[in-house]
This record gives sequence, C-alpha cells and structure tokens, in this order.
Amino acid sequence: MRPRSGGIPIIKRDDLIFSLKLVRKMRNPKTRFDEVEFVKKGRDYLFNYAEKNVGPLDPSRRAFLKAVLIGIGVAAVASAVPIVSYLNQPEISLNTFPWIIIVDSSGNPIKASQLKVNNPEILIFQYPMEGDITFLLNLGDENDNPIQVPPTTVTIPENGVTYSFPGGVGPNKSIVAYSAICQHLGCAPPEIHFYPPKYMKVGLPTPNYLPGVALQAAQQANAPGIIHCDCHGSSYDPYHGASVLTGPTVRPLPYVQLYWDSNTDFLYAVSMNLKAPVILGHSSDLSGYAYLSSYDESTGCKKLLLKSNQTPSNCYSEVQNYGNTFQG
Repeated sequence: MRPRSGGIPIIKRDDLIFSLKLVRKMRNPKTRFDEVEFVKKGRDYLFNYAEKNVGPLDPSRRAFLKAVLIGIGVAAVASAVPIVSYLNQPEISLNTFPWIIIVDSSGNPIKASQLKVNNPEILIFQYPMEGDITFLLNLGDENDNPIQVPPTTVTIPENGVTYSFPGGVGPNKSIVAYSAICQHLGCAPPEIHFYPPKYMKVGLPTPNYLPGVALQAAQQANAPGIIHCDCHGSSYDPYHGASVLTGPTVRPLPYVQLYWDSNTDFLYAVSMNLKAPVILGHSSDLSGYAYLSSYDESTGCKKLLLKSNQTPSNCYSEVQNYGNTFQG
C-alpha cells in the first residue's frame, strides 16, 4: 500500500513554511502564545504575536491567518482557544528512535543512487516526529562528483563538548541528513538552505545572499558548500557533521543517522545522537508534539528492511520539495 494521501489540506508552500514557524514559536516556552490575551483581544493579538515572533504580515499573510480561523469553524474568539491549546499541548515522547523508510510523494522508497548530487532544490523529510524537518543531501565537489563524507568529531561551541558524527551513507558515502531548523532562533527553509559549490559566491541576492565571512570560513574548513541561514547569518559545514562555521549560532545542526540498504538502494532514517544538541525547541530528540502520521504505535516502527518490490503502509517519511531558491 502507498502512504495515505487523503485528508491532507491543500496549502501553499509559503503558507506552510509560515505555519510551521508560527507553531514552533507558540510551543516555545520563551515565546509561548498567551491564550488569555487571545480571548481578550481576538485576532489582533494573533496578528501582533505573529509579526513579533515570525515576521511582518503582508495582506496575503493576514488573509491566510483569517482563513485559518474561519476554516476551523471559529464563530467567536473564545471558541478558538481549544485549537490554540492543541497547538500548545505538552510534549510526548518516543521510547526509542523509530526505523523509518524515506519515500517520494508517490509512496515509493527513495533510491540513494537516484539522489542528485549537489541538488539546489530543498529536499525535506520529517524525523523523528511530525514537524521535525530534516535536510536530505547528496554532497559533491565543484564538478558535481559525489564526495565521501568522513566520520568526524564535532565540537559544540556553546560548551566545548564533542560528539561523533558517523559520516555519509549510500554507494559513495555522500548522503547525509541534518535538521532544517536553525539552531540559533529556529528559522526554517527557505531562509536556511544548502549552498552547492557552484553557488559559493558573495553578492547573490536574498534568499541566497552569502556574506564574505561565511565563504571564508567554508574555505578554511575545506567545505565545498555550506548550509547558511539568511535570518542572522549562522552557517554550518555539511561535509563535517554540520559543525558551526559562523555564528551567532553556538550549536551545530543535529544529524539524523541514515541507513543504506545496498541490496535495494533504499534509505532509512534510524536514529539521532543523544550526545549532540537537540532539535531547537525540544527537551529531547525523542520528544515532540505529534507522532509521524505513518508511525505505528503498536510496533514502535522497529527495524524492518523492505524488499525491492515493496512500498510501505506505515513507518515512512515522505520527502517534500521546497523548491530551488537559486532560480528566478
């Protein structure tokens, strides 16, 4: 069976990104949404909250927020409180990291050999829980030849602690996965994305603006490309465990451990390093706000290798394409 496709609302990519940012801020204890003020002030409080914590609201974004309130059947502001309470619900926890196969939009398992090297498109899957967006990258050199990503020791600038990154997987050991949530203040794609080697140059317009300090840091680290966040300038080295190249972040991006089955060429997300920094806004990488829609609570999604002619009915994560910011 293929992953279920029904029941998913149609939403524009930009609105989806905005929604993910907004919900993340609402759940963050430092920026928690005040339900009491929401009841008192209504949607004006929601608009002001969104502008303060996510960014300026143009007319289309305000219309989107109005549509959200109307779409959930809100006849009065007070009746929206249960919805806000749902967004602010306590974390839930997994006992162990699930074994999740990575699939395309049709539900077919992704094949490692078919992942484009240095793809400028933003490819995202969710792991270990819903909303935990993760980059899927096949790294290469300036000629788009795959580069073996070696195991390395990563240092956390915040406290000097180190942890081990196991390196890339796949036929060329060039495929890696890192959190797509900036460890500084939680910016998400397209503000944070991968810069392939051919785009490693200063002077590009936003959202691809690359400051000279980031380019210099990448060159010193022997990183052909980088992950850079436009919000405040944080950058990471995907060729060396997503270690910090430039601040203001003081934490590397958490990595997702991938497993490559050489018999089928399928890729699986299987764990995270609990010694590495956690996903921003989480108390633990094993905690979150909602299980993956494909998560099988009865089995916990234990290790299971699919055959080449199988497609999963559960325990999968679909790759989403957030587009190519370098076009246009």
